[in-house]
Amino acid sequence: MKLQEHLAGHEPELRDLVLKIGESGKKIHRGFASRQSVSNTQNVYGETQMALDKWADQVLIDDLRASGLVRHLASEEQPDVLEFEGAKADYGITQDPLDGSSLIGVNLAVGTIIGIFKGSVLVPGREMVGAMYILYGPLTTLTYCLRKGVHEFVLDDNGDYVLQKENIRIPDGKIFAPGALRKNYLFGHMKWIEALEAEGYKIRFSGSFVADVHQILHKGGVFTYPGYVGKEGGKLRLLFEGNPMGFIVEQAGGATSDGRMSLLDIEPDGVAHRVPIYVGGKKEIDLIHKFNSEV
Repeated sequence: MKLQEHLAGHEPELRDLVLKIGESGKKIHRGFASRQSVSNTQNVYGETQMALDKWADQVLIDDLRASGLVRHLASEEQPDVLEFEGAKADYGITQDPLDGSSLIGVNLAVGTIIGIFKGSVLVPGREMVGAMYILYGPLTTLTYCLRKGVHEFVLDDNGDYVLQKENIRIPDGKIFAPGALRKNYLFGHMKWIEALEAEGYKIRFSGSFVADVHQILHKGGVFTYPGYVGKEGGKLRLLFEGNPMGFIVEQAGGATSDGRMSLLDIEPDGVAHRVPIYVGGKKEIDLIHKFNSEV
């Protein structure tokens, strides 16, 4: 089954929006070979931008503006929320156009992460109407959720997204993807890590958030980039990373947290809002809550 057929039961404008983002993903998929250099600019977070980051960001912005379906767009590569005048629909988009782009030069998986809102994007993730990500690896896959299950499609040789796995549910598993330096872990997080290790969890961490969470979604376990000494408020972004991927994982039967509450219940204080992130199985999330409640 092709993506457009799978989306047939959804609201037409929402269906068209997912399809449009899928088409943008095909353009990004084709753009890797010639755009691997580093630019001379930085994003709003002070991070050096890859040429491909900037290009992918502009591809999505141009395509979504032209679609007439999006009124508000927040991007990890832009300092402010963009507003598209004359939009015929009122969707809001958050986008990380190319998560993990520092890995492009060594040919590891990277991806595009999208959150979909009705109206403003500066609201808790619980209000999202959908989320999706496109993973550029050995295969290019598109995973979407519009509150009716989590579904994965693969880009085939004909340029079509074809159903690969429907109604994904996160399984039990014993892998974990821990970010930050161990010497800087906070007390509750360290106790949690030690508990996972004692249970035989194995580390699987690539440095690409979207790829690591994709693996957790399929194999179980947990991803974390916690708050740590010197950056207790976390490193990853709520709008562009935590909320969209967290939405998908929760819809697949998993859970998310900043160490004390679901990511999806956090009120963002702006586009640059950072948070500690835990995304994965419910038992792993319950365990970090237990250890943090004892601190």
